[in-house]
Amino acid sequence: MWGGGNGSGGEPWPWPPCDERLCLALPVRVLVPVTAVCLGLFVVGVAGNVLTVLVIRGYRDMKNTTNLYLGSMAVSDLLILLGLPFDLYRLWRSRPWIFGQLLCRLSHYLSEGCTYCTILHITALTVERYLAICFPLKAKVMVTKRRVKAIIGILWAFAFLSAGPFFFLVDVEQPNNHTDFSRECKPTPQAVESGLLATMFWVTTSYFVLPVICLNVLYGLIGRELWQSNARLRGPNAALREKEHRQTVKILAVVVLAFVICWLPFHIGRIIFIKTQDTRMMLFSQYFNIFALQLFYLSASINPILYNLISKKYRAAAYRLLLPHRGAERAFTVTKDTGGCTESSASTRHEYATSL
Repeated sequence: MWGGGNGSGGEPWPWPPCDERLCLALPVRVLVPVTAVCLGLFVVGVAGNVLTVLVIRGYRDMKNTTNLYLGSMAVSDLLILLGLPFDLYRLWRSRPWIFGQLLCRLSHYLSEGCTYCTILHITALTVERYLAICFPLKAKVMVTKRRVKAIIGILWAFAFLSAGPFFFLVDVEQPNNHTDFSRECKPTPQAVESGLLATMFWVTTSYFVLPVICLNVLYGLIGRELWQSNARLRGPNAALREKEHRQTVKILAVVVLAFVICWLPFHIGRIIFIKTQDTRMMLFSQYFNIFALQLFYLSASINPILYNLISKKYRAAAYRLLLPHRGAERAFTVTKDTGGCTESSASTRHEYATSL
């Protein structure tokens, strides 16, 4: 996140100024609960995403195309979480920056690149689900593991190429004097004055707005297809399949809603930051961005929790990994409960939609 530290010029911030012992971005009464929340998200997020990677890599039945995307997203979320300690350091001690110029630039670059990468993965996964549910027979031919792996590689490359300018927009600045205490990791004056920083913020915002529009359109088409397929379902299991289709639509809605809730404040905060001119608005921007910061890291931590809540298959695989002696019995129960309906194209749609 951007910002932090005390104001430069104009009115002072309404808390003690920086000294050589402490340089707070916000009052201690605010930073303590924020730090506690962020540390909790860090522990949960790292553990959950590592578990997701191990589950998908460790079990052959988990290596479908959908889970290849989810495993790659887990790696991206892990890299995002690695930036959390640096953000906490800047909140408590915005200067001096003690980690050197390379880590200053690299921490921002990785955060931006992985942010783009996660959004692109969610969009690509949505496109795959759309093809699988609306065109199941074609999808079985087109969507292969080899092609998905190639797409994932392209997504990573495109994301980090797009984020490339951020590596040069920040530096370790010494604004007033050349003492060690004045070192601060922040956007360079050239980036701010030229408008390049604001331009890149708008690029980041477009990375959010355009995928959200795409997600809503595609999930709307997916939902319509699932609802319409209910009329074509026949046989003794029709009622059960209709219930499962409704559950699938709900799951998709939850995923999109969680994505929007976690990411929208982050981008609103950036817009407020680049539009801020006076001290009062800067103070509001600081508080709002602290709120957005927590949701930003929540987005990198919440996916494994969602997988566990909505996917019996994921729960069974995680159970087998963590408790191998008891996991075999649980896996047998889940397989028995979820086996069965693959004899029609409508059921194929359900299989793809719930392939976590």
